[in-house]
Amino acid sequence: MAENTPTKLNGAERAAIFLMSLGEENASQVLKHMGPKEVQRVGAAMATMTNVSREQVENVLGDFMETYDNQTNLGVGSEEYIRKVLVDALGEEKAGTMVDRILLGHNTKGLESLKWMDARAVAELIRLEHPQIMAIVLSYLDSDHAAEVIAFLPERVRVDVLLRIATLDGIQPAALQELDEIMERQFSGNQNTIQSSGVGGVKSTADILNFIDSSMEAEIMDMIKDADAELGQQIQDLMFVFDNLVDVDDMGVQALLREVSSETLIIALKGADEGVKEKIFKNMSKRASEMLRDDLEAKGPVRISEVETAQKEILAIARRMAEAGDISLGGKGAEEYV
Repeated sequence: MAENTPTKLNGAERAAIFLMSLGEENASQVLKHMGPKEVQRVGAAMATMTNVSREQVENVLGDFMETYDNQTNLGVGSEEYIRKVLVDALGEEKAGTMVDRILLGHNTKGLESLKWMDARAVAELIRLEHPQIMAIVLSYLDSDHAAEVIAFLPERVRVDVLLRIATLDGIQPAALQELDEIMERQFSGNQNTIQSSGVGGVKSTADILNFIDSSMEAEIMDMIKDADAELGQQIQDLMFVFDNLVDVDDMGVQALLREVSSETLIIALKGADEGVKEKIFKNMSKRASEMLRDDLEAKGPVRISEVETAQKEILAIARRMAEAGDISLGGKGAEEYV
């Protein structure tokens, strides 16, 4: 961390420096207003930061104060000001969810509580609910969390729930409010108003399936296609799979490789497409690529399940980096940037 310059700090690291500068009590008050994913990312950045230079601290605090000073008293409470400060601190991707919660009233006590719960506990809580209720709840969770919950649900309802998520085109605020109240009563919480109902959709289903175990994912996709071939194809087109790494730009692949262990990479490439292998070799030094080729040749037979697990691990790292804004994923379902 000592060698980093202020311009190289990512959003989570800048937020971590800012919070550590506030002191324990003030930092804890800020964290109370953040969601589980934001807390996890900023907390992880805090835990790994060592030898933070005075220049870095001054740069982060200076940027914040400059933003603050440029606002009028009337602007401090405005939507644009809140959005700008959060984006500057956490980055566009991570700040988006928090802006929604603050400005659109998404920080609902009942449903929001589920985001902090263990996946098994959430599954136990909703397992007796109607599949449509399950679909709404899962749509409200982060994709990786929802995938973990689905793994604990009975097999007979998994496909039904995912199909309902895919065809869910938002719900009436009153209905979402009622669901939130039900959850609140279970947690003995207080009621807040819900102002948005944009949950579910094909992309949401694809995101969830991206995090599901490979063997289960294949089985579920087959069943979805049997039930609705066109919808199944739409979902598959939006999923990011290991072969899609060929569409990631070279800088992104190089950044990803720095986060992946050699053993995981070797196992993952044993079952990879030749195009993906060449993409990886291309983005390594000549010596490193030669060593990797030798290791691949020397590696004996590997179980398909081990290959799929390794590939899933790499994909999870890639998605995490994409969410942090460190890389841009390609693939058919990826968003384009201009």
